[in-house]
Amino acid sequence: QVQLVESGGGLVQPGGSLRLSCAASGTIVSVSAMGWYRQAPGKERELVVTITSGDSANYADSVKGRFTISRDATKNSMYLQMNSLKPEDTAVYYCNALIRTSWFTRVKDYWGQGTQVTVSS
Repeated sequence: QVQLVESGGGLVQPGGSLRLSCAASGTIVSVSAMGWYRQAPGKERELVVTITSGDSANYADSVKGRFTISRDATKNSMYLQMNSLKPEDTAVYYCNALIRTSWFTRVKDYWGQGTQVTVSS
């Protein structure tokens, strides 16, 4: 069984910073693409950023220049450094990963439980 666990959310003032972490655990053969998504109250879940196994990142326009994604393949972990946070960044942030748990099965999509980020004065 695979689990994705996020951490690092919280309350921060506008202009502040937070760093989110996501760690995958369980029976893992390989992790390909990973990403962060977010969902604000009353809105659909949206892409924040994805990163490939080759460390190629794709950011949503709304976070370009403010957020930075990184990953540590040796730890099956991923991080999101969020700077210059705005009230509109307030949402539950979800970790996502495409993981292969066996050489005989396809890559599957896994999600974390989410971590709340609130940007408010």
